[in-house]
Amino acid sequence: MTVSQADSTNPSELVPPAALPLPKNLSKSCLPGPGRPLGYAPRMPEPTAWPVAAEIVTAALRLEPLRVAHAAEAHALFDDARLHAFTGGTPRSPAELEAAYRRQTAGRSPDGTEGWLNWLIRRTSDGVLVGTVQATLRRTADGRTEAELAWVVGTAQQGRGYAKDGARAVTDWLRGQGVTRLLAHVHPDHHASAAVAAALGLAPTAAVVDGERRWQSD
Repeated sequence: MTVSQADSTNPSELVPPAALPLPKNLSKSCLPGPGRPLGYAPRMPEPTAWPVAAEIVTAALRLEPLRVAHAAEAHALFDDARLHAFTGGTPRSPAELEAAYRRQTAGRSPDGTEGWLNWLIRRTSDGVLVGTVQATLRRTADGRTEAELAWVVGTAQQGRGYAKDGARAVTDWLRGQGVTRLLAHVHPDHHASAAVAAALGLAPTAAVVDGERRWQSD
């Protein structure tokens, strides 16, 4: 029986620590001993510090860092099956979208290996929400920081350059944060999205993931 401190009601049922086998991945230096008081633990590596999304303003657009409170407004824009023509799936319910935004606004994956940055795209002229831009940051094996980009613009707002201008503003900001490689995955038939990727300086590669071609900056 596994008993946590929160669940335990009978201390006599707990096995004394000395009787427990030492996990293979745990050094004896982690255990109490001379110079190592009870509760001692070796210093663990610091989690990766990722940039925090900041507001970005251009002549035509204002990119606002995502908040959970945006879910209701965003649902009104994205509750549209046409937006899933190339990505598959169906629109999220209000509760599902709020839960997704709650996860995304953590700013990083649970294990810290990815940075999660998200922005809403608004017109500066009237503040109307037109889409979103997402950047997922990772460290590469050669020590670089790369950002995988994704963008969505509401059906009624498409064809006005919002995706291209919003994504370009984000990539310029990311480069200022030390990002040196950009990439995106685009369905081969999604010509408008491919045009956005090309405008960002990305080029198609031979790699295909889940039916989408990988584009990258180098």
